[in-house]
Amino acid sequence: MDAISLFAGAGGLDLGCEAAGFETLAVVEMDETARKTILSNRTEFFPRLRDEAVFADILETDPRDLLERSGLKQGEVSLLHGGPPCTPFSKSGYWLAYKRAGEDPRASLLDEYVRVLRGIQPKAFVMENVYGLAYRNQNRAVLERFLRRARAAGYVVEFRIVLAADLGIPQLRQRLFCVGMRRDLIPGSARGWEFPWPEPTHSGPHETRTGWNEELPLHVSAGQALASLPDEANLPEPEEVVDGTYADALQAVPPGENYLFWTAERGHKEPRFKWRSRYWSFLLKLHPEKPSPTIQGQPGPWVGPFHWDNRRLRVAEVKRLMTFPDTFTVLGSRREQQLQLGNAVPPDLGRAVGIAIADELRRLDCVPSADLALAA
Repeated sequence: MDAISLFAGAGGLDLGCEAAGFETLAVVEMDETARKTILSNRTEFFPRLRDEAVFADILETDPRDLLERSGLKQGEVSLLHGGPPCTPFSKSGYWLAYKRAGEDPRASLLDEYVRVLRGIQPKAFVMENVYGLAYRNQNRAVLERFLRRARAAGYVVEFRIVLAADLGIPQLRQRLFCVGMRRDLIPGSARGWEFPWPEPTHSGPHETRTGWNEELPLHVSAGQALASLPDEANLPEPEEVVDGTYADALQAVPPGENYLFWTAERGHKEPRFKWRSRYWSFLLKLHPEKPSPTIQGQPGPWVGPFHWDNRRLRVAEVKRLMTFPDTFTVLGSRREQQLQLGNAVPPDLGRAVGIAIADELRRLDCVPSADLALAA
């Protein structure tokens, strides 16, 4: 099964789809460092990706070029996937008036996704984004426009907000997935088609639920994810040292808590912060017995999650919490590595959705069955 990747970043969704059986033939990614990251991992993780099939700017990318350099024709690609930049729809930065008004110019990149979708006509597609895109605010109109245009391009589309921890990822990361299947591939009336979303493998507490399925294994914790990380693969980093204005405040925050520990409402005798005066991730610290909060791509100097040992997370630890392979190389400065990893789709999350898409394509007889592929 062949795949083309848009807004590839460091390749998190690509890794997941590769693990689900899709082979990456072409990628589009604006950031030069992220492109170098993907190419540096090509031998081990993206063996069918060639230099000439790596594109920089989606605004200047012709779908016909993507197909030509993939060696495929319109309608032959099994999967188109990608996550347009989420900044216009995320909760962070809502203090900017143009974001609250839904006027971030990057929101139009969803239209570019549909333009490529229309030109390539893959059998299936998946578009990933922050769950804020589904909010009942100015964002929802952008999502509805995307769904409307994807359907007009010939697809039956469903969307769902998925909690990564429910699928075994050690992170309470909520993401929106839109999955589409080309209408002509669905026998009979496509009106009754339903995408078989991956079933949860784990469960546990979360802010959006009052209870959980106690018959499933509990969410994978940060401590579990990091426990088997060898010391030689997780060497100290100069950037991990926390010093400056709030270093002493961070040390006092218990694991799993944030700056609210230092408020009068929490009973602190010498409060340093007012209640809800900072963003929730300010001085946020991991708890070894709980999943990590969402790893961010551009955290501020005092934005967590910090390690429970009162330091910043190391790259190897971030990769574990994001489910990137230990052997996956992330290039660039420490800041650039954080940006690539924090903006990525956890590969194990992409794998779960990718397997569901692959199974549905096989069910619809659009690709060879796994048995036939192995026999071949």
